[in-house]
Order: sequence, then C-alpha cells, then structure tokens
Amino acid sequence: MNSEQIEKLLREAFPDADVSVSSDDNVHFSAKVVDAGFDGQSRVQRHRRVHDAIGPELGREIHALSLQLKTPQELGQAS
Repeated sequence: MNSEQIEKLLREAFPDADVSVSSDDNVHFSAKVVDAGFDGQSRVQRHRRVHDAIGPELGREIHALSLQLKTPQELGQAS
C-alpha cells in the first residue's frame, strides 16, 4: 500500500474533507484529515473512523500511521 492508495480510501470515507498522506518509505505514513464531520467527536472516535476507512491493511502493510485529525475550525485556531 502506498500514500496514494491510503489517500484514496480516506477521500472515499471523508468526501468533503481536505486529505493529505505522505510517506518516505511506504511503511510509515503521515495523514492529515480536516473534516467538519469531526466536530463533537473525541480523538479516539476520529481515529476509529480513519482506521475503519483504511481497513485491515493498517497493522499489516502499514507499520505506522501518524494522524492529524481536525475540524476546519480547529485548524484555524492552530494558526
């Protein structure tokens, strides 16, 4: 699995989100998902949604996945 495949899965699961995925080695990945649908969800709930979107490859082909999961409002506050 590569960055483009993970990004495609996340875009399908979060169609209105701003999604980016990167990796230097196609084993360790970093993903950023900015979605209004995260509003009111805990960090754990957000992570579960992303893990569900990626599926069983997480932990198999994907050794590590660093996640930044924000609402647009939270992203604006961080600036």
